[in-house]
Amino acid sequence: MNNQFLFWLEVLSLTKRVNLGTSMMVQLIDWLRKGRQDDKMARDMKKFVATFGSAISQSAPHIYLSALPFAPRHSTVFRQYITDYQRTIRTERGGLEGWPAIQNILEGHTFLVASVAFSPDGTRIVSGSEDTTLRVWDAETAEMIAGPFEGHRKTVNSVSFSPDGTRIVSSSWDNTIRVWDAQTTEMVTGPFGEYAGPFSCVAFSPDGTQIISGCNDGVIRIWDAETAEMVTGPFEGHTDRVTAVAFSPDRSRLVSGSDDWTVRVWDVRTAEMVTGLFEGHINVIRLVAFSPDGTHIISGSDDATALMWDVRTAEVVAEIVEEESGWFVSVTFSPDRTHVAFVSDENVIWVRDIETTEMVAGPFEGHADMVTSVAFSPDGTRVVSGSEDMTIRVWDAETTESIAGPFEGHSGEVSSVAFSPDGTRLVSGSRDTTIRVWDAQTAEMVAGPFEGHTDAIISVAFSPDGTRVVSGSEDKTLRVWDVKTAEMVTGPFKGHTDWVSSVSFSPDGTRIISGSGDNKIRLWDAETAEMAVGPFKGHTHVVTCVAFSPDGARIVSGSEDKTILIWNAETSEIIAGPFEGHTNLIFSVAFSPDGTHIASGSCDKTVLVWDTETVKISAGPFEGHTDWISSVAFSPDGVYIVSGSHDMTIRIWDATTSGMVVGPLKGHTKEVSSVAFSPDGRRIVSASHDKTIRVWGSQTMGRLPASFNEQAHPIDTPSFLLNRGDAASGAEEQTNHVHETTSPDSSPISFTDTSTLVDGWMLGPNNELLFWVPPAVRTGLYRPSNVSIIDERRVTKLNLENFVHGESWSRCKDRIPRNTDRGQNTVIQHGARLGGRKRKASEGGSDHGQGIDVHANKRFKEAKDLEEGGFEGI
Repeated sequence: MNNQFLFWLEVLSLTKRVNLGTSMMVQLIDWLRKGRQDDKMARDMKKFVATFGSAISQSAPHIYLSALPFAPRHSTVFRQYITDYQRTIRTERGGLEGWPAIQNILEGHTFLVASVAFSPDGTRIVSGSEDTTLRVWDAETAEMIAGPFEGHRKTVNSVSFSPDGTRIVSSSWDNTIRVWDAQTTEMVTGPFGEYAGPFSCVAFSPDGTQIISGCNDGVIRIWDAETAEMVTGPFEGHTDRVTAVAFSPDRSRLVSGSDDWTVRVWDVRTAEMVTGLFEGHINVIRLVAFSPDGTHIISGSDDATALMWDVRTAEVVAEIVEEESGWFVSVTFSPDRTHVAFVSDENVIWVRDIETTEMVAGPFEGHADMVTSVAFSPDGTRVVSGSEDMTIRVWDAETTESIAGPFEGHSGEVSSVAFSPDGTRLVSGSRDTTIRVWDAQTAEMVAGPFEGHTDAIISVAFSPDGTRVVSGSEDKTLRVWDVKTAEMVTGPFKGHTDWVSSVSFSPDGTRIISGSGDNKIRLWDAETAEMAVGPFKGHTHVVTCVAFSPDGARIVSGSEDKTILIWNAETSEIIAGPFEGHTNLIFSVAFSPDGTHIASGSCDKTVLVWDTETVKISAGPFEGHTDWISSVAFSPDGVYIVSGSHDMTIRIWDATTSGMVVGPLKGHTKEVSSVAFSPDGRRIVSASHDKTIRVWGSQTMGRLPASFNEQAHPIDTPSFLLNRGDAASGAEEQTNHVHETTSPDSSPISFTDTSTLVDGWMLGPNNELLFWVPPAVRTGLYRPSNVSIIDERRVTKLNLENFVHGESWSRCKDRIPRNTDRGQNTVIQHGARLGGRKRKASEGGSDHGQGIDVHANKRFKEAKDLEEGGFEGI
């Protein structure tokens, strides 16, 4: 066990049996406990397989190249093996402190995931989606193993496995129920129920012979699973949509929950309600279930409570109240009914003990949009969740997330960020309703949080002297704050009748301009909070952005009406415009430093530069972004423009030629909301909906004043393990300075600012695998040019100096020479290079190359006995 574990994983990977890893570890743990032996190492091995099973199943070498280096440094597996593998990635900062709650991310659906469920043996997950399909996934490796199941014409809103795991039942807003073969994806029964729908939920009976359905009209029916004929019903009584149904263990009764806030129990044979109304919830019911012995019912509701009822008396015997979580979006119960997993309105998943109400697992955070469905695995050790972000996530239901810290990052999307006039600080505003000031170099919070707004912060800006910050919020107000004390010194500024979208100080600091969802612009006195000029009227839709000209005499504004206007700051009169050319709403505008041009970013995915005198386009369109452009800014010398986009990237453009000179810079895992140059033009700051702020350093290309690789040198090496030709950025032109280490026996490794992260894999320039990044690390992972990252959680910085790669991966056990000169002679071992030649991927999606085959054959022979029986040799 202490010496052969990683070799055993190689065998599982090469024989495509990684999905058996966890179950075999469970058997090993049981075997050790029966023999009264220490199971600490085995328990850690189980966590290792659960965390890295997806990567290991795709590429055996990444047991050593990715899994082992990224394992928690205090874990038993890491400590046991890492000293034997010195030529791997080294974590300089951050990484995993403990085993993460997130185990897998399943991606493939093209619209929101509406329903998820485990198979009875816990090895598979079924999902139903708004894309009208069902899919079956391997719970261990995250691979889709069946599907898509096609036939429904609208959203698949409920899915469930039969008790024997061979069939799947689904319901849809297309008014039908269908039963599918779980392996072949063929429909075996149905469609049926067209006259009775639309259906909102379905489930198999305990013996798999019947199907229960709930409808939008409040009616419940029981169907024969083979013939599709209704055998009992309709069960009538609910006055609104039936949201949840379940059989009792003995199949004699069924329980239902509804949007009418009630729970009801019915006789399966007579369709009569057998117990009085279960009343107590004050909002819609999300889930209902019988206890294993059938004597109790558990219900979860949007009123943020879970109630346990006595079936005979309809009285509440236990209650969990989640006052802090808001309302429940989704709720489910563990198979033994001892735990409840619920989703708050902030898309956070928690697991609590029903009797003690104590939190036993969570909080699980990571979904980018509303969580629509949660379910426990049959053994209660995992939770699966589906979301409107189109992903499915598998969580460890036995892990309580505890983050070492303190970390002071925002807990909500960061909507706006700006440098201080001297470039030493940053100010950020977030949807968490707070403002914070940071040291731009160290990422330490130096002031804040500034609290007072009652809704999301949309825009922030420093005063010209750097002593104050102005903020605009969805609470319709502006506020001015003292940067040192975090106290509000002026405001709130009231007058707008809708959310404040954009704010900025005048160059002399005496006035503040604001744009709003009320279609108006207002100019305020920065000291008195009184409106000095305005409202400026001219736009016909939301004013999304405003800015002063360098001399303070003019104001530029952009709007959802697709136009740009220039105003006289003293009279509120339009003096230029409308500037027309964008084909969609405008998100961002900025004056050039000399005031002669305006840059604009739009939802049409382009940047345009305009001449302020002629009102004509002088450069552009700047094309390359694949989604909305949320923010644009000129460099201090006016030569370059930086843009941030909802495509999660940042690009730097030549302001005259419209050519991209740097980018796309990648690192953010959600939409980029705000970008800005530092006053000296040597850094860029970006903020994102992923709750992080990134500062990008200098040294990029000779065309810029300084380059973006001041902090670390990207290393460029050919990899070979998997041809990711399907990566979205595969054919994308990328412009980024790459510094190559020089060594007689080294080749460069291409981890750059433009490297793409796909399904956790960091890809090289030819879409080859470099390394796999655990989900918990991805958002805070440093790119080579990042000076600092501000995140509410741990950030991670890697050292690839001794990282072997390519066909020489097996040399990861080679010792590092003690006389290595890190500045001039970094040793990065390589075998034969592929000369740019791509290998055909194997049927499993990986191409391990001949070097791996030879190595693996030896491993296979060594581990044959381990696979055939007995745990003694592991």
